[in-house]
Amino acid sequence: MTREFTTKDIEIFNKLAPEAANELISKKAGHHFPFILRPISHKFAESPEDFKERLRRLSPEELDYLVGLVFEGKEDVQSIVDEDLEELVAVIFEKLSTERAKQFKDFVGTH
Repeated sequence: MTREFTTKDIEIFNKLAPEAANELISKKAGHHFPFILRPISHKFAESPEDFKERLRRLSPEELDYLVGLVFEGKEDVQSIVDEDLEELVAVIFEKLSTERAKQFKDFVGTH
């Protein structure tokens, strides 16, 4: 069963992939993706650098929200390519903290 995107999820998705906002996401229709980060990595980011730049658009609060979803099992990062996962860790380090980046790496390494 896929989770329902909240208004916050849709806002974050639209910030990360503005080119898809009108086509794929609408509050009435819901969404076409079960997660936020995986389609950004697989379908929209053209390179690990592009993925990182997209992640940098997020506020620290939005990024921490996504990290929390990963910890809750509501956001999938296991199928994200290693290079994009490394960029995600780098942005967590940059925008949040060394400790949060370490928690994330430890969590992802065990799941």
